[in-house]
Amino acid sequence: MPAFITLGRVLFAVLFIYSGATKLFGIQATTDFIAAKVAIPAMLLPYTSQLETMTGMSTQQTLAIAVGAFEVIGGLMIAVNFGARFFAILMIFFVAATIFYFHDFWNQSPPDNAKTLMDALKNLSIIGDDPEKWVPVFRKDHAQTKR
Repeated sequence: MPAFITLGRVLFAVLFIYSGATKLFGIQATTDFIAAKVAIPAMLLPYTSQLETMTGMSTQQTLAIAVGAFEVIGGLMIAVNFGARFFAILMIFFVAATIFYFHDFWNQSPPDNAKTLMDALKNLSIIGDDPEKWVPVFRKDHAQTKR
């Protein structure tokens, strides 16, 4: 049974590793997508301008790199079972944020929102699958109850 758990964990992590890698390899497309969907609040503009000055990149490009790196690193950590519970919880919040900001099917008319709705439902199923897979496996008392 542990081999199936390991295989499931690795296959689950591949989704995030691949998604993050494609974001990093297509950084300009990711930057444009973030720029179209995410508005930086006015309260954060002084800080984002400092960040842009320090990095020499736009805030959207910095976010694109951070998101891609987070997905790759989080996926790898889950795959190798190093801090998997922590990264699985972070992924839950990350996927929930992507549903809200990037898959806003409620702002589109019904025939046009089919793909966005499917993407949102896919992400929702990932959120539902995440605790089911990871939380019981990493509980300390789980190994004791199996004996």
